[in-house]
Amino acid sequence: MRLTFWLHQHLPQVWLQRGPLAWALRPLAAVYGVLMVVRRMAYAKGLFKTRRVPALVIVVGNVVAGGAGKTPVTIALAKHLLAKGFCVGVISRGHGRQTRDVRAVVNGSQARDVGDEPLLIHQATGVPVWVAPARADAAIGLLQAHPDVQILICDDGLQHLALARDLEICVMDERGIGNGWLLPAGPLREPWPRPVDWVLITSPTGSGSGAGPVEGYRATRQLADHAVSADGRLVPLISLKNQPLHAVAGLARPEAFFEMLRQSGLTLASTTALPDHHDYQDWPAATSEGKTHRRPGGIWLCSEKDAAKLWPHEPGALAVPLVITPESSFWTALDTRIRQLLTH
Repeated sequence: MRLTFWLHQHLPQVWLQRGPLAWALRPLAAVYGVLMVVRRMAYAKGLFKTRRVPALVIVVGNVVAGGAGKTPVTIALAKHLLAKGFCVGVISRGHGRQTRDVRAVVNGSQARDVGDEPLLIHQATGVPVWVAPARADAAIGLLQAHPDVQILICDDGLQHLALARDLEICVMDERGIGNGWLLPAGPLREPWPRPVDWVLITSPTGSGSGAGPVEGYRATRQLADHAVSADGRLVPLISLKNQPLHAVAGLARPEAFFEMLRQSGLTLASTTALPDHHDYQDWPAATSEGKTHRRPGGIWLCSEKDAAKLWPHEPGALAVPLVITPESSFWTALDTRIRQLLTH
């Protein structure tokens, strides 16, 4: 566990440049690349089956390992389409859950059963959300239960070729494609560039365009101006200034969350970085160094993704939502393409 967490935290730094460790991992990256090519050819030749479902499928994913904002983009997309009058559903693998079946995310679902991200999507949007190890199975289950759904959003499925898709949105952040090499020598899950309908580049407000040479639509990434308590109460962040605050995050990039809290004007007495999708069952003994973390006095802040798992152990914690706002031209392009596809 400690080695896995260390790799999770430090490999992204290795992937930013073509240093000695990255070069040492190049042979493994070459093997990985061959496997990716063979797999894609198997789908192209029909050796592996691709299933199409009776709905317009939009895949939101990325080609870079680590958090780039796929789930907040999925939430923003679902809310936008709902506002346009479409009937929307979301499917996901439900990474980090302890179950392996096909199931719906419902009110009262636990993150350990459905995954933290699908639970957050359901709570944030209210749309039908289904999870399955194979996203095509989740799509079939959702449409059988909700045949009125017109548009399915697949959260994190760019490499899941078993599900046919109509549109692909590749989400990147200011890191772009790093050193441009495949895993494990670099951050790429598959060779880039590769055809997608749109690239959406998320970056903190005021940080510039980022993403290096990658071109695409822009989206701002910022925290909301409030936090949310376990009972649904909204707490303005400004009211937390000059209070003893402690932040915890089980994210792909916890330090990015901590930095955004600081940029919101909050002073953090301590930070606790945990592995992505951490279940918090060992709280408060979970730390990045494996040491027991004594509960200090003050208020705990966490991400929305962590909240449902942390609140049973830390009911006074406050969750700070992350908001991603794509530029208006992205929505215009998306709406135009969806109208064209649904017309035909």
